[in-house]
Amino acid sequence: MAQSDPIDRLVRAALISDDEFVSTLNNLLKHELRISVRELAEKSGISQSSLYKLLHRRRSPNLSTLREIVRALKKLYHGSDEEFIGLIAAPPVLESVEERVADIDGHHMRVREYPVHTMEDAIVAAVRAEREGAIAIVCAPIVSSIIEQLVHVPVATIIPRESVQRAIELAARKAWI
Repeated sequence: MAQSDPIDRLVRAALISDDEFVSTLNNLLKHELRISVRELAEKSGISQSSLYKLLHRRRSPNLSTLREIVRALKKLYHGSDEEFIGLIAAPPVLESVEERVADIDGHHMRVREYPVHTMEDAIVAAVRAEREGAIAIVCAPIVSSIIEQLVHVPVATIIPRESVQRAIELAARKAWI
């Protein structure tokens, strides 16, 4: 089953309990966004020490802190108007990606990761990537034909004998044609 919007999940968790909020925030940071507390502090304007206190349950989030975290997560998830390639893959594949910005024919292209566990998650992630402004999508062969029918941006397939980086470059080149 596809998961709901991460920001909605965080707000719902905050309404349930502090423990649920902390657990959900930790999951978003570590497994979905894969960013550090320092990076969240920079994006949110909340001090690292305050965030560590929240994440280690030494402090409860107040409403203004929750707002700042949500605002920062929206920026992180929905990004800016900058072009990007959506990379849809299982977490182990995403962990093998060394660069989050690809240099393709002199253009710097940001890569936004969409971790998925099922085919349904991959389909939802593709629609979400397009909605968020991806100029192209890179995904596994098993879902690429379905995704190509759903989105209006180029789709490149990760072929095991080729690197993910080559697929990202291919997607960017297709987008510029």
